[in-house]
Amino acid sequence: MTDDYIKRAYEPILPRKDEWPVVKLAKDRKAFIKQVTDASVGRILESTGNQPHHLKEELETVLYRERMRLKQNPWLVDPDDEPLFWSKIKSSLLAVEKEQQLTPDDKRSAYMEILETIVRRYVEEIAGNFKHAHYKMTRSLVTFGFSRLLNAARVKGIKSFFSNQYSLQDKIQIIGETDQLRDLASKGTIVMVPTHFSNLDSILIGWTISTLGLPPFIYGAGLNLFNIQIFAYFMDALGAYKVDRRKKNLVYIETLKTYSCEAIQFGCHSLFFPGGTRSRSGNIESKLKLGLLSTAVEAQRINFQKGLNDVSGKIFIVPVTINYHFVLEAPSLIHEHLNLTGQERYYKESDEFSTSYKISKFLVKFFTKGSDISVSIGRAMDIMGNYVDAEGRSMDKHGRIVDSRDYFVSGGQVTVDTQREEEYTKALGERIVEEFHKINRVFSSHLVAFTAFNLIKRANRKLDFFSLLKLPEEDIAIPYEDFKSACERVLSGIRQLKEAGKVHMAPHLNDDIERIIQHGLENVGMYHAKRPLVRNKSNVILTEDMNLLYYYHNRLQGYELEKLFKG
Repeated sequence: MTDDYIKRAYEPILPRKDEWPVVKLAKDRKAFIKQVTDASVGRILESTGNQPHHLKEELETVLYRERMRLKQNPWLVDPDDEPLFWSKIKSSLLAVEKEQQLTPDDKRSAYMEILETIVRRYVEEIAGNFKHAHYKMTRSLVTFGFSRLLNAARVKGIKSFFSNQYSLQDKIQIIGETDQLRDLASKGTIVMVPTHFSNLDSILIGWTISTLGLPPFIYGAGLNLFNIQIFAYFMDALGAYKVDRRKKNLVYIETLKTYSCEAIQFGCHSLFFPGGTRSRSGNIESKLKLGLLSTAVEAQRINFQKGLNDVSGKIFIVPVTINYHFVLEAPSLIHEHLNLTGQERYYKESDEFSTSYKISKFLVKFFTKGSDISVSIGRAMDIMGNYVDAEGRSMDKHGRIVDSRDYFVSGGQVTVDTQREEEYTKALGERIVEEFHKINRVFSSHLVAFTAFNLIKRANRKLDFFSLLKLPEEDIAIPYEDFKSACERVLSGIRQLKEAGKVHMAPHLNDDIERIIQHGLENVGMYHAKRPLVRNKSNVILTEDMNLLYYYHNRLQGYELEKLFKG
């Protein structure tokens, strides 16, 4: 099935491009920025109690943290006038403090003006810059580039780069509830929440959205990615808004949440990574960042308050898992994870995904190696974590239709209850984690890495975790027949989980065990200089990097398959 065929098949369900909410938002960008600024200021004043001295303390906290950020963790993407801007904010705060004749109301007004200046700058930074012409061109470039790299890999020779023999569907499989996703996107507002393993995820999800014939989504992308020119161009064009994880102050956090909430209310389909950042350990996220997730719950309540009680006012949560055989950044990610968990017992190394050249090199390597990617689309849920049917109606665990508006009603009216919504958000996060595990697609690489690590762990029971990771290579050797037998046990366990609806399996896991193991060994960590697993000429399984083996093993954590290695 070709990309063009898919596009033609799905085009009829789409609204005209000038009716896309993201296009309307882009046209009204100035008005939207003002709307978000005003709403953010209101939320911040509510948080600070609207008192001059509280507002002053909050502004001083923002100033201190921002100046420390510039000093300790500057990025290339930071505007050149950052030091000057914060210097002016400092001067403005000092001027208010020095003016002895100001009344409390005067001080409040002065602090309000400073707050609005900061918030407006934050919103300008966060706001996406979607342009349909750029979106269309970027979509074509991504599809062309990926497809040509794929064909160059499949058919040797320069001419193959310009051929169109293979489609991206041969390389990147999109599975799961794709029909439901497309149907609901034409009825209500989608909030897509994917797992996050690689910086490649953002472009991959953007391509997936386009391939499925969906209108463009807005999505939160780490500001650090805009350090990389090729990523900055693609993400700007694909509708990204910027999230700066360095900024921990209340003013920024409330502004970011307000931006997300207002955009969802505007009807923009939205995407953000609920894990907050890439998984450092290689595990599927088990604890989500609830900040942006709470904006979906809040937006749903506001829609109900506005009287949008039919499906057009409904917000649908769609979990997605992205499945790779290997992750380019795995060495630096696992080093960072071990550094954080082991503290002085471990040393952090630098990131590998830091320049356009390295990313371009990675893409060439990836496609010429012939590895696979799958994107698994989960069943849509309402903001309470209830599955929804084809018409967008919420269903409880017994399959009965429920009205999600009732969850926000008190005394016959839809009411604001912050504590209630915090509990709803927490419960929704837990449901998303459950769905991540259900729709996770097991690859052969996950199987062999999980099996090998657990065999090594069992053979060295007396060692603690960090001592295990430091085992010299010559002390790690698994006879192939023992490895094969253990892989068969784990595969049997995975098949049982699949039958129970607790995980998905890649089709290649239906092959015979010898082929599955060969496939897994060829693909696991294929790009890395030191391979997590190799099979030598003596028919022994070895590892060249225990840290990487641990990272790839972690993809099957959470299924209790470790029990197969006890005894």
